[in-house]
Amino acid sequence: MVITKRISFQTQGHCDTIDITSQVTREVAESPVKDGTMTLFISGSTAGITTIENEPGLVSDFKQMWDRVIPADIPYRHDQAWRDGNGHSHVRAAVLGASLIIPFSNRKLTLGTWQQIVFVDFDNRPRSRQIVVQIMGE
Repeated sequence: MVITKRISFQTQGHCDTIDITSQVTREVAESPVKDGTMTLFISGSTAGITTIENEPGLVSDFKQMWDRVIPADIPYRHDQAWRDGNGHSHVRAAVLGASLIIPFSNRKLTLGTWQQIVFVDFDNRPRSRQIVVQIMGE
């Protein structure tokens, strides 16, 4: 069985990190699928998804890492072509990735104790975002 849902929300951009664990947990718990996998997919090219311990210090460290590894204040050819200033956002999103697969058993995600699912918006402005949630199993 395959079930497809969507989660929509607003973001602030600039590495806005949003814990979506509760929404995803609810989708799995309310589905008729008892055991399987859940795939999350970002519809967009300037955001990514991962798991992390969603604690303020670590979230701050995570944001600072992106500034060190893929800085916003260097030239990007994308910015020259489109003049929108978000070339770094596309590169960061490509590195983090647009999808995540998590197994579940008895309608419960198999996340670790300190592991949360986070959506990271790398764009340089607020956005309306959508995540496709696909639940597969039996």
